[in-house]
Amino acid sequence: MLTLYSFGPAANSLKPLLALYEKGLEFTPRFVDPTRFEHHEEWFKKINPRGQVPALDHDGHIITESTVICEYLEDAFPDAIRLRPTDPVVTAEMRVWTKWVDEYFCWCVSTIGWERMIGPMARKLSDAEFEEKMKHIPIPEQQAKWRNARAGFPQAVLDEEMRKVRVSVDRLEKRLSESPWLAGDDYTLADICNFAIANGMQFGFAEVVNREATPNLVAWIERINARPAAQAMFAKSKSEMPARTPVPAA
Repeated sequence: MLTLYSFGPAANSLKPLLALYEKGLEFTPRFVDPTRFEHHEEWFKKINPRGQVPALDHDGHIITESTVICEYLEDAFPDAIRLRPTDPVVTAEMRVWTKWVDEYFCWCVSTIGWERMIGPMARKLSDAEFEEKMKHIPIPEQQAKWRNARAGFPQAVLDEEMRKVRVSVDRLEKRLSESPWLAGDDYTLADICNFAIANGMQFGFAEVVNREATPNLVAWIERINARPAAQAMFAKSKSEMPARTPVPAA
């Protein structure tokens, strides 16, 4: 049996969620409400002591880290629809893109998201309420990020992260001008993992992601959104998720 604990179809949680739908695997979705800080509650920290989603429970074995979960699904269910190439050269190219999104692209988009969304949410808490929440966050770096978001990130930091966003967008646009998918001719985990961060940038970062400046990137985002698995994921998730403010990638 598979159970996926996630924030729903956005950011890092979207990666294994979409992979499960694309592979046609049956699973139980457990949506963890970030506005209620459920991922920092003791019941969830028994599942993942780091207090982070997504987390996959496969017959009692807990797999964490979004990209690792996606690769695990490829190994654990080899007879399901493949999202990892069979050619080792193309697989390496796929992993270059999944490594890049985890180490670079995700983080610059995330910082802007924290400034725009998490900061206002954190500032609504009283000092006492905020400090009580901090006590339950097990990762010191995450505590620091919450404090920075509450205070407001320095403008120099935001400017640098926006520079990295533009570098990321340019890299994606260039690659997608050369082939329909990031690792070549086939849709793979490279696309899923980058789509998890890029989806919606045509609205939230419209000054850099738009039909005039990045036609190939926008077309790629639209192609993935049009896939039956993506449509099913978003439709199903809307009926199962409580209304809430989305939390950017960790």
